[in-house]
Amino acid sequence: MTKPKINLALQGGGAHGAFTWGVLDRLLEGGEVEIAGISGTSAGALNGAAVKAGLVREGAEAARANLDWMWDRIGHLSSLHVPAWMEMFLPSTPYLSQSIEYSPGYAFSDWLSRATSPYGLGPFYQNPLAPIVRELRYNEVCAAQGPDFFVCATNVRSGKIRIFEGDDITPDALLASACLPTLFQAVEIPDADGNLQAYWDGGYSGNPALFPLYPMHLPDDVVIVNINPLRRETLPYYPQEILNRINEVSFNASLLAELRSIAFVHRMLADGTIEPGTKKRVLVHMISDDALMSNLSVATKTVPQPIIVARLKAAGRAAAERFLDDHLDKVGKTSSVKLEELYG
Repeated sequence: MTKPKINLALQGGGAHGAFTWGVLDRLLEGGEVEIAGISGTSAGALNGAAVKAGLVREGAEAARANLDWMWDRIGHLSSLHVPAWMEMFLPSTPYLSQSIEYSPGYAFSDWLSRATSPYGLGPFYQNPLAPIVRELRYNEVCAAQGPDFFVCATNVRSGKIRIFEGDDITPDALLASACLPTLFQAVEIPDADGNLQAYWDGGYSGNPALFPLYPMHLPDDVVIVNINPLRRETLPYYPQEILNRINEVSFNASLLAELRSIAFVHRMLADGTIEPGTKKRVLVHMISDDALMSNLSVATKTVPQPIIVARLKAAGRAAAERFLDDHLDKVGKTSSVKLEELYG
């Protein structure tokens, strides 16, 4: 039996991208679907690069191994390490996240990032992700074989989105896609005319960008792995909560705009305003866990504590399992989300 083909749209969200690691790990493990295209932003771009390289090299198991390697390296960027045997004594993930957020060390580093510029570090500046990103095999990341792969970054001067694909996907392109301007210096990359352009995190213009997945040779189904909660029931009260929600709203804005456009095309196709086949009827699915993500603080996006990273991976695997159980039969036939409820 032929596997249904899907495109993956992978959101950014710092270390919360470990949730996406879990989703991908489960999808690759079971093999119920074939990944035809990947569009990724920030952590989603890093996850996508690891998957693409592994699939090109030796298939699904190599892709899973790439993800394991990458997130092990990311987890060791944090100085907040807890012995594995102590995990059973730790509080739930939301409480652990909040304890990091209100710790003196994080409070100081958070204040410092707002009061100073990454350019103030001068020759001492370094991007901790750079050594990890540079170890990926770019002959595999950029290969014509395997899923189509797209990386999103934001041009600092114009505010416009740039999509990197093929040989344009370099270590600098991935670093640009994950460049939070309060933490990292802008990444400069030549444009088509050879002029250097500065880039920030792709989440400001496409988190993730869906339109690269619209070409007719790719499948109709786009599975969005959502990290930033689309909706919160409680009003943010404390300064950190307010800033966190501002971040979520701004990083979801472009996604909601694209979902609104997809719904508009659906309506035009349904009422005959445009002829079938002239526009693609994109089928939208989503894998998320808003209940968990709504209870995590912004601190654990920038502090990849290994215990929380491992728990997010487990949550991602569980969310992927639910999606496969509840919606796999809809792939290729209809959307499994109500678009109007997402953007309305």
